[in-house]
Parts: sequence; C-alpha cells; structure tokens
Amino acid sequence: MHPTWRAACLREFSKRTRNTYIFCATAAFSTSAIPRSAAVAPSQVNMGDYPCDSIRNFSIIAHIDHGKSTLADRLLEMTGTIKAGLKGANQQVLDKLKVERERGITVKAQTASMFYQQNDMEYLLNLIDTPGHVDFSWEVSRSMAACEGALLLVDASQGVQAQSLSVFHAARERGLKIIPVLNKIDLPAAQPERIKAQMQSIFGIDPAEVLHISAKTGQGVGGVLRAIVERIPPPSGKVDERFKAFLFDSSYDRYRGVISLVSIQDGVLRKGDKIASCHTRKKYEITDLGIMYPEESSTAQLFPGQVGYIACNMKQSSEAHIGDTLHRAGEVVEPMPGFQPAKAMVFAGIYPVDSNDFPKLEESIKRLTLTDRSVTVQRESSTALGQGCRLGFLGSLHMDVFRQRLEDEYDANIIVTAPTVPYKVVYRDRTAIVSNPTDFPDVVDTSTHVREVQEPVVKATIIVPEEYLGEMMDLCFQHRAEDVDHRYLETSGESSSRAMLTCIMPLSEIVTDFFDKLKSRSSGFASFDYEDAGYKQSNLVKMVFLLNNKPVDALALIVHRTAEQAIGRMWVKKLHKVIPRQLFEVPIQAVVGKKVIARETLSALRADVTAGLYGGHYERKMKHLENQKQGKRNMKRIGRVDLPQEAFFDILSTKRS
Repeated sequence: MHPTWRAACLREFSKRTRNTYIFCATAAFSTSAIPRSAAVAPSQVNMGDYPCDSIRNFSIIAHIDHGKSTLADRLLEMTGTIKAGLKGANQQVLDKLKVERERGITVKAQTASMFYQQNDMEYLLNLIDTPGHVDFSWEVSRSMAACEGALLLVDASQGVQAQSLSVFHAARERGLKIIPVLNKIDLPAAQPERIKAQMQSIFGIDPAEVLHISAKTGQGVGGVLRAIVERIPPPSGKVDERFKAFLFDSSYDRYRGVISLVSIQDGVLRKGDKIASCHTRKKYEITDLGIMYPEESSTAQLFPGQVGYIACNMKQSSEAHIGDTLHRAGEVVEPMPGFQPAKAMVFAGIYPVDSNDFPKLEESIKRLTLTDRSVTVQRESSTALGQGCRLGFLGSLHMDVFRQRLEDEYDANIIVTAPTVPYKVVYRDRTAIVSNPTDFPDVVDTSTHVREVQEPVVKATIIVPEEYLGEMMDLCFQHRAEDVDHRYLETSGESSSRAMLTCIMPLSEIVTDFFDKLKSRSSGFASFDYEDAGYKQSNLVKMVFLLNNKPVDALALIVHRTAEQAIGRMWVKKLHKVIPRQLFEVPIQAVVGKKVIARETLSALRADVTAGLYGGHYERKMKHLENQKQGKRNMKRIGRVDLPQEAFFDILSTKRS
C-alpha cells in the first residue's frame, strides 16, 4: 500500500475509534432514565427473548397538526431508541421525506421499534406514526392492520376535529384498544377539562382514562408508555405454528430491490428461509431481515407478534402486493383478509416537459408508486403534450405531494393537467366510467345515445366555531351542496361553542379550491373531512377550447351547466395571456357542443410594409397593405397554432380563481 494512503487510513481509523470510545463513556455514565436494554444494538439482542406477552403494537392517530410526530420523537427518546439531544434537536425524526419536512405534515406512515423496561420486565414496543390529513386515510387503515391498539391524540387547545372523528371510528371498527391522550396542555389557550367533556360526549370516553401530556416538553409522556404496556393487549401468535406473515407496506432500494414491512403472525422467520406469496405464488429467499430502530437494523430472526422488514431479492414492484400473506415455501396456510383496495377520487394526467423523457418518467412513477400503493397508473397520449400517464389519487393534496416527490426524489420536469373526478356515463345499452375529459361524450348531441351522466358525491363534515357557521353554510351552497344539516357539539352555553355541519357535495367541487376557501372564510378555525357517498345524476357538459378553430384536447374540461359561462370566460382570458402572438389573428373560443360560450381574439403581429415607401401615389401603399391582408388571410386558413409547453405549464399551474 502506498505510504500516504496508509497514513490517511490510519488517521481515519483512529478518529472513528476515539469517537466510539467517547460515546460509550457518555452512555456508561449517563444519569438518564433510559433502560439498560435500550443501549444494546438490535443485532446483539435475541429477538426470541420477546414473546407475544412482552410485545405491544400500536399506532398514533389524530387530526392533522395535533402532535403525532412530536409525540413519536419523545417516545423514541425516552426509550433510548434515539439519543436525547438538545431541546428541539429531534424534530419529526420519522418524517423522512423532503416533502414532509418542507410542509410540516406526515404523508407516509413510518414504523419504529423500541425497547422499554417496566416492573423488571423488558417490552418490545412497535410504533407506527400515521398521517393526519383525510387524503392519506388509506395509510392510516393499513397501519391499523398491524396493531392491537392506538393512541388517539387530541389538541387541548383545538379540541376534537373532523379527522379525529374519522380515525376514531376506523380504529373502533377494527377492534383496537384506544388510549385517549390530550396533547399540548402547556399552551396558554389549552382547556383540558372542556376538551375532555367534548371527548366524552362525542366518543363516549371516560374522562378518567384521558392522559394529559405535552409532547413538546415531554411532560406526562412517561405515563403514555406505562399505559401502552398496561392497556393495549399483546398480539396473539404461536412459535410452533406454520410461518405466516402479513405484508402491510413496502419501499424500493436500488441495490436490494423491494423492502417489505411485515407483521409476523405465527412461526419464526430466519435469514436464508424460502418463502412464498399467496397472491403471486412466487418464491423468494430471505437475504436480510430485522426491525426498524428507527432505521433498518438487522437481526437473526423474527418471532410471532413482531413487526420488521425483509429483503428477499424481489425485483418487480408489482410483486409486493399490500395485504398479501407470506408463508414458508412448500407449506399451505390460510390467507389472511387483505385490505379493501384504495378508491381513486381525483385523476390527473402527468406528462414530461420534454417528450423524450417519458421512459424515465414512467420508471420514476413505478418506483414511487411502490411506496404509495393508493395511486393508480394508466398510460395515455395527447396530441398536444405527447405521451404521458393518467394517475388516480385519493385527493388534491395527495396529488400535489406526489408531484413534489417526483420533482424532489427523481428530478422530474413535468406538466400536470387539471384534476378531474371519475364520472359515470349511462348509455342506452351500457355504463362507462370516464375520468379523462377527452373521452367524455358530447351529451348535447343526441347521436351519442347518452341517457344520463352521474358524478361522484361525498358526505362532507365540517367542524367550525359557532360564529363562522353562516359563512360555512354559504360556502357549501355556493359549491352545490345538498342536505345541509348541523348540530352543536357543546351544549354548555359557552360563547365559544362549536358546530358540526354535514352535507352531500359533488367531489368535483372539492378538488379545486374548496379547502383554501374553507380556511380563508373561517380564519383557519374550520376542519374538514369527507367520505364517499356514491354517485348522483347531474347536468354536466364537456367544454372544449379552440385555437384558430382547432380543438386542444389537453385543455378539455367537464363542467356543470350553471358554471359554464364563468369557467369559459376565465379560461379564455388565461389562454389569451399565455399564448404567443402569431403572424395572423387567432380566435380563442370556449365551446360547449356547437355553442360558443366565450371568445377572445389574439391580435396579429403586423409588420410595417409601407416603411420603405417614400412619396409616390397613395395607391402604392394601398397595394402593399392589400397584399399583406391577403397573405394573413391565407396564413389564417392554413396556419397552425402550436401551444408551447411553457404555456401549458403556466395555464395548468395557475389555481382556479
């Protein structure tokens, strides 16, 4: 070895050895209450020492911004899973995505295992931190399938919100043991007694069971750990039974392929074991397995009741079916009930700005959908934008987060079309689901044999302070809401009482700017949740935009009859601003059927053809001008207006006003 390279290696080795010694010395003389077993690396722990009786699997569920990730940080610190640093040093450790840290929200459920000692007995706690927004409710339902209990977190200053109701009922339907926790009791605006009474009236929870904590300061978090051990039942599983595991999440590693998160139901799994999938019937060999601590930490084996990861040389993302049952190859087991497939509520087309980048974009979407299985993907093509993909999402925020992840994680330069919802078109002899406006039939034309068109509707729930109730009802009526009803959550006669408003509303009214208006008109106090309510007949039409009498398919819209005038004028004005001027006059028209709803005219670029004429009879000038007019008429007749990609990007990135 070269002497210089050898000296550099020795310096690096001595530095790493010195840092390890300092860390060990600090851990040995620490006076914190971290249990001794927590300092041991998982690779040195015998997972067989943790039978089902000493395992607790739980998730944290709550409305958005009620402190789920902050509580997860404190639990990881108190159990020694992560080092307790300076105040504020550990902020949202389980929020690993860039989009989560930028937006301050959780969009991907994350798993972490913790070792905790109580009453001279060591426990293995498996925590799953879940998202709080309604668009990611499928992540929450998947997480609950691997748990026996849940921490229901409620903000002591805001009280029960719309998503709190949703996740509570989802947890109760799955039979989970719910531990109510009141967070942020250190805030000056906190009202613990009032919020506890609220939880009792809405959820039927005994106020004596509610824990008071501050996840930010750590106050009362020790009581949460004790309650997890004492109240949540242990998982049921037997070591001597045939191996069976439940696959509830997956991710992709470019070197190892698909990494699956599994919950062991029965039997023991070791490295080198041959396993098979009940869904695909394919066989794999376990190359690595372990627990999330909170990052991947390899172990020798996994036992019943434990939650961990496996790597088995699974190369295709489609092979990791969420809700699949894994078993030992050659054995027959009864498959466990899987998940109800996620139902896409919002659809949008995604195209590359450079059409040559489509293969790269398609591969990026496949890799990203491995970590987000609720997204549906279908190829499509557009005459204006080229080849792309039609994606289905659970909501508009879900769509926006997916777009940002494509740009951040895969450096994709993309155009996203206007979001649409799946419509049901009833013909005389059949029924079709249409999510792409270009495939929507012209209902004005009787030759299409369309009997009726149905649009998806949702049951919306809005919880809002009493003084904003009138504004919320007015907003709902503006967005075609029906069956509007309300009731008051507090009957104590307080001035700050809140009301819960419910209504049936078209989904297409929600996916645009409804949430922004909701927050604006309620000064940020309103919370919103919705659930699918089927389809309902509606008076819908297809709006097409013509440039120089030629349709642009990528800009087609499906609108309600009552809004066609306003939407047509708004989009025509948008197009007039972004389309570059041509050498001939370009009419921009919004058309429904054969009727022009709105029009703007883009004036032509005009060269001064008489600039070189000095003197002479005026007929010389008229001759040049007439020739110019005739040329522009010919150009308009045969000319083609190509809408540049930048113009599409400007139009589709502008929010509907």
